[in-house]
Amino acid sequence: MRPCNKALAALLLLFASLPVRAQQAPPSQVPAKPAPAPSLTEDRDPVRSPDPEPVPGAPAAGTLKKEGEGYILRRDVEEVVLNATVLEGTRIVQDLKKDDFTVYEDGVKQSIISFQHTDLPVSIGLIVDNSGSMAKKRPAVNKSALDLIEASNPQDEAFVVNFSDEAFIDTEFTSDIPKLREGLSHIESRGGTALYDAVVASADKLVADAKRPKQVLVIITDGEDNASTLSLEQTIRRVQQLSGPVIYSIGLLFGDEMTRSEVRHARRALEMLSSETGGIAFFPKSIEQVDQIAAEVAHDIRSQYTIGYHSTKPSSEPGFRRVQVTAQAAGMGKLEVRTRTGYFPSVRAPKKTTAKASGN
Repeated sequence: MRPCNKALAALLLLFASLPVRAQQAPPSQVPAKPAPAPSLTEDRDPVRSPDPEPVPGAPAAGTLKKEGEGYILRRDVEEVVLNATVLEGTRIVQDLKKDDFTVYEDGVKQSIISFQHTDLPVSIGLIVDNSGSMAKKRPAVNKSALDLIEASNPQDEAFVVNFSDEAFIDTEFTSDIPKLREGLSHIESRGGTALYDAVVASADKLVADAKRPKQVLVIITDGEDNASTLSLEQTIRRVQQLSGPVIYSIGLLFGDEMTRSEVRHARRALEMLSSETGGIAFFPKSIEQVDQIAAEVAHDIRSQYTIGYHSTKPSSEPGFRRVQVTAQAAGMGKLEVRTRTGYFPSVRAPKKTTAKASGN
């Protein structure tokens, strides 16, 4: 009987130790505290820079939800919206159908779930260089900027940012032409050119305050950035992280104020800002051409197709997604589709609304 007693004692000792072990989680299971993500902007700009925040109580991506007798995997996906201009040579094509387009994300064909080709109202940010070299150019520039707004949809809204070594918002979102004219008239030409900071601050403002889902930035500048806290690459990345606006650039790089190297660098920066976001950069040879270019920008905005799809990847999968859109139609030659080159997935909190005090 002794062997049985010894076995029983050993068994009792084993059971007695189980509760203690259950209370001790292995060190590898203790979640590490995540390091805070570095911010690309500082709140010294006149526009707040709201980074996306998790939605309180929102289900995590890829979680199981019970429905009936079974479980369904819920993946966190977002609709990716592309504004696209289609060209046959230099002619803008405006009579294509949904089935004429094909969308690829990282080389994988996507299913188009929404398609529009109508004159949608737009939220526009006018970003105008206010540095010292722009003093004589501003009257003509201001007229062209207002002509662009007047040629647009009456339901459009716009704001004005004047920038030199800092960016200042001189007119909040409005459809009122006199108010926009007043904002553009705030000319205090001075200091350097902090273009990149002004672009990021304006893109953040569109995300925070714009009422229209279709969003555009129009940059008018005559020089190379020499005062921003951000680099060109950081600026493009920030706009892509925000799934941000289409950027149109008007570079007034004529004259003898800049060296060839400065002109080359300024031109490259404006071309990259525009091409990566689906816009186009213009380089007039004189101030008299700016009005015509403003009309071309207005026409391009009005002629875009809006294409939406749900990515085959969950939003929780990080990293840049490269997007390509192609188009072909019977009876047409080779078609070029201009749209943003890609995006970073994000899960955003719903936009907060604040009640405004009545003036009555």
